[in-house]
Amino acid sequence: MKLLLDTHALLWWLADDATLGERARAEIADERNPVFVSAATIWEIRIKQALGKLELPDDFKAVLASQPFLSLGISAEHAHAVADLPPVHRDPFDRMLIAQAQVEDMTVVTRDKRFTSYAIALLEA
Repeated sequence: MKLLLDTHALLWWLADDATLGERARAEIADERNPVFVSAATIWEIRIKQALGKLELPDDFKAVLASQPFLSLGISAEHAHAVADLPPVHRDPFDRMLIAQAQVEDMTVVTRDKRFTSYAIALLEA
């Protein structure tokens, strides 16, 4: 199963936060599952950090690079796919993750209940 981590799932994983559910933790740790982090997620994290809404370690880039995660860039196809999404979820970062999950046939690891309104596979974070 190809996993795409929502922002909170990524941060919980990196912090070894018990909030991340056992099944999600097991699937992320399972080497058979490629785990992706979207550029949109990193962008969202860095914006929140710049606004003072999120504290990150000084070496956050290195911490993230030390994980066995794969990077998922934002393509023109992903951007076009956003136009086909119903306006249930207004957060642009989450809309991009939803579009990426559809285009790339990925399962999104999230606790955001609004994701259930879209035709994508979900794994509760």
